[in-house]
Amino acid sequence: MPRPGLIAMIHVAALPGTPRSRDPVEKIARAAADEARLLHDAGADAIIIENMHDLPYLRRRVGPEIVAGMAAVATAVRAATARPLGVQILAGANRAALAVAHATGCQFIRAENFVYAHVADEGLMTEADAGPLLRFRRRIGAEHIALFADVKKKHSAHALTADVDLAETAAAAEFAGADGVIVTGAATGRPARSEDVRAVRQRVATLVLVGSGTTPENVTELAPHTDTFIVGSYLKRDGLWSNPPDKRRVAEMVRAIAAARR
Repeated sequence: MPRPGLIAMIHVAALPGTPRSRDPVEKIARAAADEARLLHDAGADAIIIENMHDLPYLRRRVGPEIVAGMAAVATAVRAATARPLGVQILAGANRAALAVAHATGCQFIRAENFVYAHVADEGLMTEADAGPLLRFRRRIGAEHIALFADVKKKHSAHALTADVDLAETAAAAEFAGADGVIVTGAATGRPARSEDVRAVRQRVATLVLVGSGTTPENVTELAPHTDTFIVGSYLKRDGLWSNPPDKRRVAEMVRAIAAARR
């Protein structure tokens, strides 16, 4: 992937069994595949699927219906594009995401709660997942799938680890085996602070990804310190994550990142 790269986010429609569910899996998968084609044609370097419409989220454990649904979506998206593909299953269902990724030919996952405890809106995330997740990856033969780990993740309180700064948290994730660390703002659509991204870049040798709030206006400021942008909200109509993708906004983001490369 060129540097900085663009990983475009597909927010998968609410899956069966979740409070906002309306559509069968076949229709959800078809819509995700259509979105993947749009993103591919516009020039996204990679794509990630996430079950963000499954609000409110479960803490770590999701049912087999979610795993099966995300596998069906990943299969449809994989057939629609040859771009690198990733999976995130909320909230913190990292082993489920890895299993889906392994079964459907994906290249990476986005992992929450990789190191240190924190308080999320789903509740207290008490156990860091690096140890169990890496052992699970070895056990199923999925070591070719990269683990990109959120650090001091959005939608969470980090008072429990207030004496460990963001850069040190990123270093801990790198030490624990993350293939990349993700820096975000406080919530979906909120930009990461350039000083935070710079501090993490100076502290770790692994990949640094920016995981929220990227716009064409802040790409230039962030690009010197990041390897990849994960972008969802800006690519949607009116910049709202729950809306369908907007071809014009996708093109603007692709152009901005291409300019940053130059």
